[in-house]
Amino acid sequence: MKVKISILTLLLFTSLNAKETYINSLINEDSPYLKQHSTNPVNWYAWNEIAFKKAKLENKPIFLSIGYSTCHWCHVMEEESFENKEVADILNKNYVSIKVDREEMPHIDKYYQNVHSLLNNRSGGWPLTVILTPNKKAFFANTYIPYDARNGSIGISAVLKNINDVFINENDKVLQTAQDIQEILKEYENQNFKTTNLDKNIVDKYVKEVEDSFDIKNHGFSIRPKFPQASKIETLLDIYILTKNKKVLEIATKTLKSMANGGIYDQIEGGFYRYSVDKTWMIPHFEKMLYTNAELLSAYSKAYKITKDIFYKNIVNEIIVFTNTRFKINNLFYSASDANSIFEGKKEEGVYFVFVYDVVYDFLKEKGYKEKEIENILEYFNIVDEGNFEYHYNNTYLNSKSFKNIPKNLKKIKEDLKELRQKNEYPFIDYKILTSWNSMYISSLFEASKIDKSYSKQALLSLDTLIKKIYINNTLYHQVIINKTPKVKALFEDYSFLITALLKAYDYSLESHYLTFANKLNKEAISKFYKDKRWKMSDDDFITSANTYDSAYKSSLSNMIDNILKIAVLSDDLDLQNIVKESFESYSTLLSSSPSSSSWILRSYMAYSNGYIVLKATKEMFKDKKLPNLPFLLRKENKDKKYLACKIGVCFAYKNDFEKIIQDIKKEIFYIYEK
Repeated sequence: MKVKISILTLLLFTSLNAKETYINSLINEDSPYLKQHSTNPVNWYAWNEIAFKKAKLENKPIFLSIGYSTCHWCHVMEEESFENKEVADILNKNYVSIKVDREEMPHIDKYYQNVHSLLNNRSGGWPLTVILTPNKKAFFANTYIPYDARNGSIGISAVLKNINDVFINENDKVLQTAQDIQEILKEYENQNFKTTNLDKNIVDKYVKEVEDSFDIKNHGFSIRPKFPQASKIETLLDIYILTKNKKVLEIATKTLKSMANGGIYDQIEGGFYRYSVDKTWMIPHFEKMLYTNAELLSAYSKAYKITKDIFYKNIVNEIIVFTNTRFKINNLFYSASDANSIFEGKKEEGVYFVFVYDVVYDFLKEKGYKEKEIENILEYFNIVDEGNFEYHYNNTYLNSKSFKNIPKNLKKIKEDLKELRQKNEYPFIDYKILTSWNSMYISSLFEASKIDKSYSKQALLSLDTLIKKIYINNTLYHQVIINKTPKVKALFEDYSFLITALLKAYDYSLESHYLTFANKLNKEAISKFYKDKRWKMSDDDFITSANTYDSAYKSSLSNMIDNILKIAVLSDDLDLQNIVKESFESYSTLLSSSPSSSSWILRSYMAYSNGYIVLKATKEMFKDKKLPNLPFLLRKENKDKKYLACKIGVCFAYKNDFEKIIQDIKKEIFYIYEK
């Protein structure tokens, strides 16, 4: 009995002295981001009918918070406000609080980002904070809201109290405002769908816009912050191949080199961070996203094929090594790694990646490097005593001084600096396997395989593995967590990017099952997402229109149009070609008004107006034959013993000789652009 009493006393004492802990309904979710918030004192709900019914039943506004697991300012807002009992009490009493992972539900995020842009006359970001009526209609939108008043902003507690007072005391006005916002968004969308004439001059307009936005000194396409904009770079590279416009090649290659030498690129372990906060590419936001590295992998591969500059090939190899090291799991790829790391018990941005001058000096000295070698290494990586980041920290980057005296044994030096880094914990990695982002990366591996065949094996293995994991009982899914059954059904972007990967796999292998599956998914996508000559981001009851703007990565709509063009010519399907025609008519205003914001559909329009070309032959005839580096050229297996070159609805060359038919193809392509 004494033993039992002692145990009971110990348990009671422990519980009284332990920090108070909370569990909310997000504990049952699969999303790593939602799970991060499952121990907040806020009574969070996922985006589901339970939350909406509660809001309607209790007539409470909905506090909607959208973010993702590797978002720095999402972490800040959580620590300041969502872990704060005072803020949680206000939310729990007056609101129904809903958390959304923008990577899990990009269509929800996109809609409310549009609301934010409308209400604030500027683009949004994450965390996105939106207040809704019980019927999911927004009447307030902001991004990060500080805990207390600062920089002209009031603190979150005051914001929540003020909005709740308005909701209770001026409810009619709130409901009318929410209705007005919804109608203005619809009107704005309809204006974008007015048809305008498109012609080949749109390419000249695109090039002019890109030239005007180009940063001549630091390169890239804005002042700051600077994003890679890989779809723009790839489009410029394709325009160069077709037109031999040296200016567009210069813009693309200078940007690629500045990024790869800059601080947006991890000079020690490889891989690109999400964006640079400054105009010189020196200081990044330290998240690493799978999609960023996927798109840049393709861009650097294309740059190498054009220039044969080994610089680009080295970056291709380093991106793949980084991705395999940090993101690869059972031949699939995690979504992202965080900017923050644990340092002295606290989360600090970039702390894993940055260096302190004295610490590096002493470490290299212990490693046996001589004093002059150490000074050379520090100068090469721009590690200085005063630091170039916060406090005395340094983010490594290369500049003209770096290349005057390149250290010997650079590979070993990087390994040693990596060892020094690993004294700190690597940032959190989001372990979602996203169908769309994995497909993007696999497609880029096929592009990289054109300069190193070994990457094709990994691409095929990863694609086959992905299909097994996310295509179950004739249903495609958006994401999967390793060792769990997928729950979230596929969105438009999943179909779009997976079809691209399948078409790349077919073009590489000529294995018919890849083309057959691409055809099947293409029909499903048209049935699910193409309504009234417009494309939707999902086929659920929350309608968000897809658009042509390339944002964090290329537009899934623009990419889908390119897919349909390929399948149409591979299958001689004029009905599919007509869907492309309808789509260009529907989105012509968006394209013509700002083509440089919609690079990928501009590229697709070039393919549409001039036509994809398919070279048909037997597998044996293709063996050891290298196709020229040309956009809009595909392969297809054919039983005929001659080479046949075709566009949609017409074949224009039929030869025994491979080199001669390639000359005919080049004449067809370049004749169009020389005109």
